[in-house]
Amino acid sequence: MIRWEELLRNDLAKGVALGVGAAVLVPVLVSALAPVVKPMARTALKAGLRTYERAREVVDEAGEMMEDLVAETQAEMRAERVAAAQAQAEEEAQAAEAESMDAPSQEHPGEEAVRH
Repeated sequence: MIRWEELLRNDLAKGVALGVGAAVLVPVLVSALAPVVKPMARTALKAGLRTYERAREVVDEAGEMMEDLVAETQAEMRAERVAAAQAQAEEEAQAAEAESMDAPSQEHPGEEAVRH
């Protein structure tokens, strides 16, 4: 016959005993702790969902702010391009006007040769 002392020294026997003990105790503990653990789990889940919803709102607000910033920047860039094009057109118009004042009159092409 196997003695208890020999079984306690055997690692396999210890492992089997622990496994059987856990298999018996876990359902008992779960059913005993369920009335306490279930409300705690619900509370934790609610807190997690609230945090998720709030984080989503914050991300949405940040996205809207970024979209507004991009739109404002694009509008500024368009306005700068229009102003630069207008300035260039004015410079070209002034240059053309200055050239027309310096150029000989085309109405009487022979007058320029006479003046020199």
